[in-house]
Amino acid sequence: MAAKTNPGRFFEDYAVGQVIDHAVPRTVQTGERALYHMLYPARHALYSSDLFAQACGLPASPLDDMIAFHVVFGKTVPDISLNAVANLGYAEGRWLSPVWPGDTLRSVSEVIGVKENSNGKTGVVWVRTKGVNQHGAVVLEYVRWVMVRKRDAASDAPETVVPELSQVIPAEQLVIPKGLDFTAYDFTLAGEPHRWGDYEVGEQIDHVDGVTVEEAEHMMATRLWQNTAKVHFDTTARPDGSRLIYGGHVISMARALSFNGLANAQMVVGLNGGAHANPCLAGDTVRAWSEVLDKAETGAPGVGALRLRLVATKGGAPFSLKGADGKYLPDVLLDLDYWALVPL
Repeated sequence: MAAKTNPGRFFEDYAVGQVIDHAVPRTVQTGERALYHMLYPARHALYSSDLFAQACGLPASPLDDMIAFHVVFGKTVPDISLNAVANLGYAEGRWLSPVWPGDTLRSVSEVIGVKENSNGKTGVVWVRTKGVNQHGAVVLEYVRWVMVRKRDAASDAPETVVPELSQVIPAEQLVIPKGLDFTAYDFTLAGEPHRWGDYEVGEQIDHVDGVTVEEAEHMMATRLWQNTAKVHFDTTARPDGSRLIYGGHVISMARALSFNGLANAQMVVGLNGGAHANPCLAGDTVRAWSEVLDKAETGAPGVGALRLRLVATKGGAPFSLKGADGKYLPDVLLDLDYWALVPL
């Protein structure tokens, strides 16, 4: 009798060029925003107030950029990372259109690379994922690579294909939401006076605050995003019996903490790269710091872009990232390189 359950894909099941349409479409509403703001200390004004967003040229407040990312990402987990050991990195991410309450999102991924690891037990799979709304418009796209277990260590490895990926999205390729206009931007309501010209390349910002991550909020968040990866739920899936905190949970926590110093970095529009440097577990206290990597003007009135490095740690000193050996320090959880839109 044929099994009806899905054990998930293993490394041998992927082939370059393979296109995967992911289940299940999801209609997002303001409830997602409320839960997001409950789980993270998120308070950027553009995502909190319809009136603030309208004063910035938008019809209403869209859903947070990371809500769109988590929903699109979560759809891919049963097909891409159900049997993952770790999610390794991101590149070439762009937010192409705001996501509004009432939109229905689905995800499609294409396998663009595979490489077996030297231990013969796992391999790395690269996929390009697109989030598509009910109109067929792509609202988000990104590349990620993930380490996946092999079903049989003795099985033949597929031919190695490692994709060439851009290190940085050129500023001119960033998509600015239609109508966005920061010329009448209200710095008082936004929470800080700092504008684009106040930031210098090379400047580092300690976001000061910390949040201790607990099992309960992580389980709630991961279920909210319908992320079914075994390492986040099943304590037998990891040798140490722990439940790994979803990397996206750390991204959202760090992004929310960055409000203190970057309150006017309102919209995330590009993801140049990212790495989950070390695992995050319940009980870890997440802190964050940022570095300004680049600046660019955009074609939208009053709108500039900052390229930022966002680093999340679990108690390490701010502005410390790697050791003399070039490896991430053990307290570093996340190293994220992204573009954000700020008022000129």
